[in-house]
Amino acid sequence: MWYAPHSGFSNQLSEFKNAILMAGILNRTLIVPPILDHHAVALGSCPKFRVSDPNEIRVSVWEHVVELMQGGRYISIAEIIDISSLVSSSLVRVIDLRDFVSIWCGISLDLACLNDSKLQSSVSKSLKQCGSLLAGLHGNDDKCIHAINEDCRTTVWTYKQGGQEDGMLDSFQPDDQLKKKKKISYVRKRRDVFRTLGPGSQVESASLLAFGSLFSAPYKGSELYVDIHESPQDQRLQTLMEKIKFLPFVPEIMGAGKEFRNTTIRAPFLCAQLRLLDGQFKNHQNATFHGLRQKLEALRHKGTLPIHVFIMTDLPRDNWTSTYLSDLISDAHNYKVYFLKDDTELVREAATKLMAAGYGQRFITNSDNTVGKKYRSNPKLPDVLLYVEQTVCSCASLGLVGTAGSTIAENIELMRKYGSSYCQS
Repeated sequence: MWYAPHSGFSNQLSEFKNAILMAGILNRTLIVPPILDHHAVALGSCPKFRVSDPNEIRVSVWEHVVELMQGGRYISIAEIIDISSLVSSSLVRVIDLRDFVSIWCGISLDLACLNDSKLQSSVSKSLKQCGSLLAGLHGNDDKCIHAINEDCRTTVWTYKQGGQEDGMLDSFQPDDQLKKKKKISYVRKRRDVFRTLGPGSQVESASLLAFGSLFSAPYKGSELYVDIHESPQDQRLQTLMEKIKFLPFVPEIMGAGKEFRNTTIRAPFLCAQLRLLDGQFKNHQNATFHGLRQKLEALRHKGTLPIHVFIMTDLPRDNWTSTYLSDLISDAHNYKVYFLKDDTELVREAATKLMAAGYGQRFITNSDNTVGKKYRSNPKLPDVLLYVEQTVCSCASLGLVGTAGSTIAENIELMRKYGSSYCQS
């Protein structure tokens, strides 16, 4: 089973969790994708019923996968997120996308092959054919591939023993104003994923099940696309659901965050996660700074000075001038400010250790000697700054000031809730 991740890292992580869940329910091996560049592929808006078609988004993801390989920037999400406990306990079976493509399409995604000028023409043609196949552009084949073309405009996936909700209308539907304005006629139905796509269904014989987006979020009393939160009658799936609530970063990243706390900050500190540039957030900079100012003022009146503050933000360091961040740095009596950069030695060391660990290669079960080979090392170190920053913030003993509506802040809150024991060790 594969799917088409998109948007920023936090959304991709949310989809990865849903993909693990779907693979567990359907008893399929999950094809693990790479981490895509921020917003290289966009879905659109489920609440507005304006999203890319599943075929379209699958093609876009495949084209970006090839781009990442050719640029030496491919890194599997399983090299960043630690799923070793899920695999070792047989809660889910996985295979790296590179190995799957090698098996299915007979194409090596090795960097050397992709950039070999003598092979480029034939490889490019083969890659395009493979992408078309994986996207389901040639239609469904009972023995080969079943591409799922239902998306959040028409479907909410559920899972209940007995399939009681299968075919029922979902509580969230397009309102009359939207129907008239956009001239749409979508009807959202709740579909039981096991009945529709699992063993005994019409698509059981398809070797590959291809989803589009698997992004979901609570909305108006329902879920946008996946509404599966418990399975009390199936202990294995219930265990899987509990485990994927929090998937930690791999040890190399967790260790870097902890090291920064222990050797650089060395004191109780506050984390400020400030999203100031992207999308809707750039219009709410004043409100974001106001929340931080209020928290720091409260700490200043009841705590020991200076207050240690770790800043993670998408606002470049050169642009801090004339902002509240510049004021904090200037007020050395009351505040001591810390931040990380891409070229910070600790961040670069974490990236180097990550590449040496090769987490994406350790989940191979296929005995074919063409599978599971070490891929040629990427000439560029992966960008791990965001992940290390989140780990630092998860250990902030004075609390977290997160940006309202930011999925990054939500992920840090999860880390603080479920992974706090790591910070205490």
